[in-house]
Amino acid sequence: MRRITLRQALREALQEEMRRDDLVCIMGEEVAEYNGAYKVSEGLLDEFGERRVIDTPIAELGFASIGVGAAMNGIRPVVEFMTWNFAILAFDQIVNNAAKTLSQSAGQVSCPIVFRGPSGSAGQLAQQHSQTFESWMGNTPGLKVISIVDPYDAKALLKAAIRDPDPVCVMESEVMYGYPMQDRITGMWHLGKDKNGNLKPLPYDSYGEVPENEDIIVPIGKAAIRREGTDVTIVSYNKMVIEACYAAMELEKEGISAEVIDLRSIRPLDAATIVNSVKKTNRLVIVDEAWPMFGVAAEVAYEVQKYAFDYLDAPITRVSGADASMPYAAALVEAYLPNPAKIIKAVKSVMYVAS
Repeated sequence: MRRITLRQALREALQEEMRRDDLVCIMGEEVAEYNGAYKVSEGLLDEFGERRVIDTPIAELGFASIGVGAAMNGIRPVVEFMTWNFAILAFDQIVNNAAKTLSQSAGQVSCPIVFRGPSGSAGQLAQQHSQTFESWMGNTPGLKVISIVDPYDAKALLKAAIRDPDPVCVMESEVMYGYPMQDRITGMWHLGKDKNGNLKPLPYDSYGEVPENEDIIVPIGKAAIRREGTDVTIVSYNKMVIEACYAAMELEKEGISAEVIDLRSIRPLDAATIVNSVKKTNRLVIVDEAWPMFGVAAEVAYEVQKYAFDYLDAPITRVSGADASMPYAAALVEAYLPNPAKIIKAVKSVMYVAS
């Protein structure tokens, strides 16, 4: 095993799949000559050439259309959006064409395409560049949706997505592309610094560990238990999993054992793993960066009340982004998003412990 960043893991997945299958190509803004806006596609143009690594105009609807048409004709395109916020312009192709191709053709035509890019807050980027799209895409029949922050999952699930016969939306985190990092002085692997300048530890032991020269695949539709616990279940996805793990670390110091589940797959949703955990812990807190209304957290809560209602010892609680558009000011961004302190408060509320 070696530790690699989220960016490196995604790049390795693309490289390996393009070497394995000549029908795999990538397209998007700045993916070729510039090596990708976030350097995920660095080096791919040199290896595979301009026929398979294609720079596009700033026209999301246009190049998504080309990708969908290519997929219908047997090519396996990976369409990169510089951010899923820009993919709104391509929703007609994603939702009305890619997602519906198989059903509209009575199963005769598939659309094996991957749409990928960062989703969610990336710091002070304000209202039009900080939206979380997992629930938007997860609401659409015909699409599969994965949301990843761990480098192992990034590589294994992107490879699974490229090989899948159906359209898959891959949501990443812009602020996590460069992590984990290793401190030059102490050798400690970390996820940046906290407010006090201290290095933030890895959220769980295996974070960033990826085997070398191994064809790893994770099935789409399976959640992962990042930390095992007995007192409360915390469910999240993407970079909020890290916040949930940090909260669990602090709760452990107070004698509260929290189990943290990383959904990884939004559609299909692995309800069984969540339900089995709640049957053990009897309490559930859901952490979702997105707006609180009609989202992933609501679906998780529904599944648990349907299949594990008699096991609950407290109401299901969620910690979400504010029910407002994302502000710009740093202090307001911090107030807007879930964080370990908010998660700890929610956990203590379902355990009837004073915070």
